[in-house]
Amino acid sequence: MSTNTPGTSTSFGALKQVDAGVLKVGYAEAGPADGPAVVLLHGWPYDIHSYADVVPLLAAAGYRAIVPYLRGFGTTRFLSDTTFRNGEQATLALDAIALMDALEIERAILTGFDWGARTADIVAALWPERCTGLVSVSGYLIGSQEAGKLPLPPAAELQWWYQYYFATERGRAGYDHHRREFAKLIWRTASPKWNFDDATFDRSAASFDNPDHVEIVIHNYRWRLGLAEGEADCDELEKRLAQGPVIAVPTITLEGDANGAPHPDPSSYAGKFSGEYAHRTIAGGVGHNLPQEAPDAFADAVLDVGGRGR
Repeated sequence: MSTNTPGTSTSFGALKQVDAGVLKVGYAEAGPADGPAVVLLHGWPYDIHSYADVVPLLAAAGYRAIVPYLRGFGTTRFLSDTTFRNGEQATLALDAIALMDALEIERAILTGFDWGARTADIVAALWPERCTGLVSVSGYLIGSQEAGKLPLPPAAELQWWYQYYFATERGRAGYDHHRREFAKLIWRTASPKWNFDDATFDRSAASFDNPDHVEIVIHNYRWRLGLAEGEADCDELEKRLAQGPVIAVPTITLEGDANGAPHPDPSSYAGKFSGEYAHRTIAGGVGHNLPQEAPDAFADAVLDVGGRGR
């Protein structure tokens, strides 16, 4: 079993940049250049520092760990001012494929939580030839606009309050003006037992100063509700995703025992994984930001999927 105390690693050192698709992606990298690749994808409102304690464990085990800033976060930038600031699920997956192509990574373990888990799920489902394994927090998160139109019970709708807030222009303005306060509120509600300090939050909050951040976040949530259009180039992919494709690559899904964010019950998605599959619930008051709150458990899942577990 790998071991690392949360908060031990506070930075990645010098970040790298690479042109990938429509983006110049900022990313951290560690481990041997010729090692098997692992791509670690963050969510909202988080950033690459969610993996700060995971990456050293993977690198020590011989993996090449790649941790990119998603579009709209950190040092990632659009190559053109005229590119549509699209936040729909398919385009985020295309970003991951473009990054792998740019780094000449043919196949990798895909991992993630929140937005990153959805992206990893999509890559595993639509491009299994590029994915040697999957580690996904909260399991199967592939959705569709049609599914997003279906009403939920009131208690479940309450958990998505920010999505409906973002559907309004007041919500866009409010998020833009209060990015840090908003993110800190989400951190606290999504991980009610995680006692993060100001320094930990501030390291990630700096990534929300990205000039495209608000536009990407707002479009992502409006697209889910069918209130914003995506890109025509993604229409075919979205049709395939709306069918709920089964994932056949080796997979471990994870869930924290204190996740305060909306998330499906593991029993509801177990049938979506047709290959070698296991689910692990991580105890100890672990919330939504599982890689940062429980880096050992997350790293162990990656090592086990990759066949290097101990």
